[in-house]
Amino acid sequence: MSSTSQLQPVLDRIDADFDQSLERLFALLRIKSISADPAFTDDCKKAAEHLAADIASLGFDAEVRPTAGHPAIVATAKGNTGTRPHILFYGHYDVQPVDPLNLWNRPPFEPVVTKHADGRDIIVARGAQDDKGQLSTFVEACRAWVKVTGALPVDLTICIEGEEEVGSKNFVPFLEGNKKDLAADFAVVCDTGMWDSDTPAITTALRGLVYEEVKITAANRDLHSGIYGGGAQNPIRVLTRILGGLHDDNGRITIPGYYDGVKDLPPEILAQWKKLGLTAETFLKPIGLSIPAGEKDRELIEQISSRPTCDINGIVGGYTGEGSKTVIASHASAKVSFRIVEGQDPVKVRDAFRAYVLARLPGDCTAEFLDHSNAPAIALDWNMKPLAAAKAALTDEWGKDALLIASGASIPIVADFKRTLGLDTVLVGFGLDDDNIHSPNEKYDLKSFHKGIRSWARILAAFAEGKK
Repeated sequence: MSSTSQLQPVLDRIDADFDQSLERLFALLRIKSISADPAFTDDCKKAAEHLAADIASLGFDAEVRPTAGHPAIVATAKGNTGTRPHILFYGHYDVQPVDPLNLWNRPPFEPVVTKHADGRDIIVARGAQDDKGQLSTFVEACRAWVKVTGALPVDLTICIEGEEEVGSKNFVPFLEGNKKDLAADFAVVCDTGMWDSDTPAITTALRGLVYEEVKITAANRDLHSGIYGGGAQNPIRVLTRILGGLHDDNGRITIPGYYDGVKDLPPEILAQWKKLGLTAETFLKPIGLSIPAGEKDRELIEQISSRPTCDINGIVGGYTGEGSKTVIASHASAKVSFRIVEGQDPVKVRDAFRAYVLARLPGDCTAEFLDHSNAPAIALDWNMKPLAAAKAALTDEWGKDALLIASGASIPIVADFKRTLGLDTVLVGFGLDDDNIHSPNEKYDLKSFHKGIRSWARILAAFAEGKK
């Protein structure tokens, strides 16, 4: 029997068992798996064990495996033939700290279904969306398939880590050490979002990240501005002049060679994006702004999704306390981030930035650099078969064409899958821009959770029909 013919009973089971699915999510949300705080180490272990036991109940061979930090879960379910696609699913059970606690409307680890201001039913708790609610949509879809048919329609490995919120610092060595058990045809990740509450989306490109810190030093100590002013070099003035020249009047980044390798979007994709109607009114007005600040010859949606950027994230120098102190600081520093796109080399971007600074450094000044982060951009093949299958399945479930979008953010694990395991990744998620992830009162729309489960059930069927 084909997966397509079995799909409707699976969807019916999801609807009938939805209250139980919600109860299982709530049980996971009650575990305080905050990876950043050592006080919650036992809770992270508890979350891993809880998930592993639940996944094992679906017929998976599931293990909690140690890492140099919080444990990871590896669970595998395979069929009897080699013709089915083998998929690697990734999620994370760890959550962000809840501070500031006083801004939560209720205790963050006591999940509840309540009403949004606009009347939507929402789940409120830390981790409700990021990523416990999202990964649960996939697990619950697997549960429905197993309950109805006795098996999954594809071969599947589930890998769930516990340190995504602290940079997955121990996960790449874990991937290296578990390559054999994580082998698959491609990966899927449920940690992204929809275009809006009614329109599904697949993220096909992620910007990479280069994060640099630069410190400029002049005199060997802070100086009295009345005695040395006008004669001694001022590092704050030097630094701000250099930073101020990073963009021209048209919003382009002026670092020589910065745009080397950057390609324009395919015309048909850009045409689709233009039809979405993203405007300064809809995107910038809610945050109190009105004028797009990127490249003037580019659409706003390109500026925030598919074009490379440069932003000064922090600048420090001199006296910043109460009152006045007439001082010429001996040094000044800034943190600068570059969101890069496919075709750009992170190392070349870093080196070009450093060369740009050094070329503009006057005598009597030195510059030091610190590399905080370095991750390449990711872009999927627009014609990738699993991508087309997922798009069709999402369109069937939501009744609207699923969009292929790019994200201005970075998900380094996707690059790690490509570099370490040789896998492309299909990114499907059901989060919304107003979910308050990493903030107080994090939420996940009940509709996102329910239809997310149904969506994954359809996607698994579509993957199965595509064969290997």
